[in-house]
Amino acid sequence: MAEVGNEHPKRLDLGIENGQIVVFSDAHFWPGMRTTAFKGLLCFINELQPRAVIANGDLFDGAGISRHPSIAWEKVPSVIDELKACEAALEEIEFAAGDAKLIWPLGNHDARFESKLSANAPQFEFVQGFHLKDHFPSWQPCWAVWNGEDTVIKHRWKGGVHAAHNNTVGSGVNIVTGHLHSLKVTPYDDYRGTRFGVDTGTLADPQGPQFRAYLEESPTNWRSGFVVLTFKDGRLLWPEIVSVFDRDHVQFRGEVINVSKF
Repeated sequence: MAEVGNEHPKRLDLGIENGQIVVFSDAHFWPGMRTTAFKGLLCFINELQPRAVIANGDLFDGAGISRHPSIAWEKVPSVIDELKACEAALEEIEFAAGDAKLIWPLGNHDARFESKLSANAPQFEFVQGFHLKDHFPSWQPCWAVWNGEDTVIKHRWKGGVHAAHNNTVGSGVNIVTGHLHSLKVTPYDDYRGTRFGVDTGTLADPQGPQFRAYLEESPTNWRSGFVVLTFKDGRLLWPEIVSVFDRDHVQFRGEVINVSKF
């Protein structure tokens, strides 16, 4: 679907009958940080050679242009430093992905970039660089990406601790979201069979500097990792989680995998 003006297309369709899709979200890429989950992502893209890699929102954090006030004079990166961190990380992913489709459903943190500019400099609407997608040209932006009629991947829908369950009950399809950083798979059955609500966790460190001040050193129910989706004859098999085990390792299918070389 072609883009209209400067808007994201509402929907993209993948059309993958057989193969794997790697989905990560909430990277909140930060200058000077290279998380274990990010290294694991590169490792798995290299090994699996998926048909598509989906960055499911919040690549960009936008700490310096948040609507929330600064806490105790905390120092945050400039917009240009954040953009450079995003671009560098995405280039590594693009290199590992080869010919895979690169899709980017917009996240609420991503939206900070254009919200700030459209509110304060609306006259620059069509100027190159004033849209976040101008800085990530290899990634196809959208609000949601579908594979067939039974699986949708988008940054967020319902909130709260039971969001994955409520998302699939309410949508009637498999639905893969980020935003809440919880990294889990919730199956749901009814007369139509089994479908899944999936939360893709966060590619960031849950105790990273992006979150430290407003968390006030509180514990979180967040997990760092990403998910692997496998399709067989157009049907989504049970989604699989890759989660951080320790500083140098991720865990997957009962194995602990060293990703330090990435």
